[in-house]
Amino acid sequence: MADYYDDFLERLMSRLALEGTEITGEQRQDGKTTMDVRHTGEGGKLEVTVSGKNVKVAYTVAREKKEVGRGVMGAIAGAGVGSILGGILRRDTGEIGDRIGDALGGAAAGGAYGAYGGWEESREDRTAFAALLASCVKEVEDELQEIMRAQEEAREALRERGRQKKAEDDGKEEEARGELEDVLGDLLAVQEEIDLLESEGQEVGRAKNRAERAEKLYHEAEDACDEGKYTAVRTKLRAARAMIDAAREMLDA
Repeated sequence: MADYYDDFLERLMSRLALEGTEITGEQRQDGKTTMDVRHTGEGGKLEVTVSGKNVKVAYTVAREKKEVGRGVMGAIAGAGVGSILGGILRRDTGEIGDRIGDALGGAAAGGAYGAYGGWEESREDRTAFAALLASCVKEVEDELQEIMRAQEEAREALRERGRQKKAEDDGKEEEARGELEDVLGDLLAVQEEIDLLESEGQEVGRAKNRAERAEKLYHEAEDACDEGKYTAVRTKLRAARAMIDAAREMLDA
């Protein structure tokens, strides 16, 4: 999708907006766009970046404090994990996410079921927009993939027409070259006969003029063949043959 980044981004934002997503604070720079999003009470930051040949979409939810409101602090403090909760509230990074899951699991096993349920409910709420986002990303990707396939099919059709035209041109050139060889053979034959009769003292002036005209037409046809003008080749070769035939008739008279 990297080659379609701008199109991908616009389509994704349009789909999210149609789904009722509020988009604010959009900031763009080369290959990276960030924005604030809010949907049905859930908010966070969305980042769309070019990653190699791909486009990466990352969503970070804005953490809310309702875990505390549900009494999580008191419920899990007895399990000895108050410091971990403090790390969450400070939005620390690192292994906090993995550790809190384990800690809350332990708290639930120790009887803090209310705290564990509160955490799970909050987590369910936060994944609602992530699910919507994933669906929109998939739909946009499918659309662009279809466009890419259509474009590739069109390019392949053009390439196929190009191959067909080349094959046709090659066939026309081969045919034209064959006709040139035939005319050249007849021209050389009549020129040889003219030279022979002239050496014997016979009058061959008129026939010689026709042969010279045929030779000029032959060379013009040869040039036209080199330029791919095969219609002109046929026209000039017909005229050259007519001159050759006229020369022969004069020699036979």
